[in-house]
Amino acid sequence: MIKDAVVVITGASSGIGEATAYAFARKGARLVLVGRNTQKLETVVKMNCISLGASDVLCLFCDVSVEADCQKMVESTISKFGTVHILVNNAGISMRALFNELDLAVIKRLMDVNFWGTVYCTKFALPYLLATKGSLIAVSSVGGFKGLPARTGYSASKFAVQGFMESLRIENMKTGLHVGVMSPGYTSSNIRNTALNKDASQQMESPFDEKKLMPAQKVADNIVAMVENRSSFSVLTIQGKLIFWLNKFIPNWVDKQVFKVISSEKDSPFK
Repeated sequence: MIKDAVVVITGASSGIGEATAYAFARKGARLVLVGRNTQKLETVVKMNCISLGASDVLCLFCDVSVEADCQKMVESTISKFGTVHILVNNAGISMRALFNELDLAVIKRLMDVNFWGTVYCTKFALPYLLATKGSLIAVSSVGGFKGLPARTGYSASKFAVQGFMESLRIENMKTGLHVGVMSPGYTSSNIRNTALNKDASQQMESPFDEKKLMPAQKVADNIVAMVENRSSFSVLTIQGKLIFWLNKFIPNWVDKQVFKVISSEKDSPFK
C-alpha cells in the first residue's frame, strides 16, 4: 500500500528522481524529496507533487556523497514523519572519458555519489525500513552489469551498487525487507549534461537526441510497479534486455557491439 507511505527519493530535483516523485505523488504518498538544488525542489517538484495527489511533501538539502548530510536527512525525515516505508536511491552522476586520460578525481567523485551515496542513505534509513518491512530501491544502469568504455568510473560505481544491493537482499531474506534494483537503458534526463569529462568538469552537452530516449516517467512508473510487486530486479529498454541476456552467452560479441555504439557517439573520446 503506497497511499500515505513515507517515500524518500534522492536526486529528486530532475530526471528520473523528479519523475519518480510525480509517480508516487499520484499514489497519494508522503514524499521526502532530496537533492542539492533545494530551490528547484521547492518551486517545481513540491508544487507539482501536491497537485498530483501527494498527501504531504518535505524537501531536504542533501549531498549524498557526505555521510553527515545523509544522516541529517534521515533524522529530519523521522522528525517530520516518524518512519520511512520506501527509500529510492536515485541520485547519481555519469562521466565520459578514457581511463588513460582522466584525472582520478573523476572516479572518486563517481564512487562518492553513486556508490557511497547509496550506502550512506541506506545505512541510516535501514532501521526504519526494517521496522516497516518496507522497500529499498536503487536506480542502477545497464552499465551496472556490462562495463561501458569511456564510462569506467560510472560502470564501476553501478557494479558496486548492484553487488551491495544483492548482498543486502540475501541478508534480509527473512526480515521482510524488500530490496530492488532498477536498471534503465538510455533515459531522457540531464545526467549526460552534467557528466564529468577527463578533468572532472561537466561536459554540459548530451551526445544524444534526448527526445528519442526512454522518458524518465516510464522508469518512474516501473519503480512504483517494482515496489507494488516487490520484485528484485528489472532491466528496461529492449537494448538493455538484449545486452543483459546476450552478455551471458556471447560476451565477446557484445563487447564489440558496445564499443561500436559508444565510439559512434557525438564527440566520442575514441575519435
